[in-house]
Amino acid sequence: MPMPPSPAATPAMRVPSGWSSAACQAVAVPPPPARWTRSATRVTVPPTISTPITTTRTLSALTATPSETFTAIAGPEAAGTRADRFLAEAIGSLSRSRVKALIVAGAATRDGKPLRDAAEAVRAGSTYALAIPPAVDAQPLPQDIPLTILFEDRDLIVLDKPAGLVVHPAPGNQDGTLVNALLAHAGEELEGIGGEKRPGIVHRLDKDTSGVMVVAKTERALRTLSESFANRDLDRDYLALVWGVPQPVAGEIEGDIGRHPTDRKRMAVVTRNGKHALTRYATERAWGAACALLRCRLATGRTHQIRVHLAERGHPLVGDPVYLRRTPAAARLLREPARGALLAFPRQALHAASLGFRHPVTGEALSFQVPPPADFTEIVACLSEDGAA
Repeated sequence: MPMPPSPAATPAMRVPSGWSSAACQAVAVPPPPARWTRSATRVTVPPTISTPITTTRTLSALTATPSETFTAIAGPEAAGTRADRFLAEAIGSLSRSRVKALIVAGAATRDGKPLRDAAEAVRAGSTYALAIPPAVDAQPLPQDIPLTILFEDRDLIVLDKPAGLVVHPAPGNQDGTLVNALLAHAGEELEGIGGEKRPGIVHRLDKDTSGVMVVAKTERALRTLSESFANRDLDRDYLALVWGVPQPVAGEIEGDIGRHPTDRKRMAVVTRNGKHALTRYATERAWGAACALLRCRLATGRTHQIRVHLAERGHPLVGDPVYLRRTPAAARLLREPARGALLAFPRQALHAASLGFRHPVTGEALSFQVPPPADFTEIVACLSEDGAA
């Protein structure tokens, strides 16, 4: 059995008052308008702008690549606002950090003169212009990797990520990732995020965690979806197969999560320098006292949160290569072949079963559910057939 945690680092557990869930279905979004418009005038004008924003798009004779210049005249309400914030709000489709980078790079002017200080206070009546360079190809290369697409429009992609697929290139996984697959799938449709034609990773699933994910195709969608995730304005359910049966069978696990004090590759429940984390769970099914299938819901989104919280309570995930440090005593309560199947399971038994959120542009409520993959359902079936000893 895992050693009991020290009192200072023990997460608090509470029984939740209830669970909410999204019940809406995906709604089709009309196709995008033509992209090669030479000029346009925005109709909706922020209150800090005294005149409509004019967009000028010039086509290069050599490359046929559009470059855009946004121009806006600051109204009296904008006086004193940071220049990057003013322009980001005026444009609407770029993040403030992206606008700041363009200003620093020399792409902005005030009354026709260079503007290089992103924090400069806006002057009422001044004309501000920002040149938006065309998005460049992202460094990760497109790779033809099969994807299970649940929903797609001009703004986002919802997919069922298989276990074993890394989300983003990193040391040790430079290619063969979800980003490489998305570049091949939708590369020509990506409008550019941070100046690169790349998909916007709103949230991540660990390499060996399967399930539903949403990815942004535009900077506007990335910003809005990221805000929804940060504000927990969405529904996310996970299925987790764990050793032992939590008590109570439904409740909350609360405890700050940070880097492990001695093993920097692991996360842990910590007493200082951690981030608040809260996981709600309910037992869907139990096999004696040997193991249980839990439905988990995140109130926060910390790295390895479900894995860390459940391991800290003495109920590590079946197959977890990081937080299952030894053969659990609960395994003795299973008969063969179920015992051997669970002990040999090669990854954490965790599946992102559902995701519900509002469309970042249309505001429509979207909800997606995906069943666990075959390896997950097979070990659950093995338990159902052989049961506990």
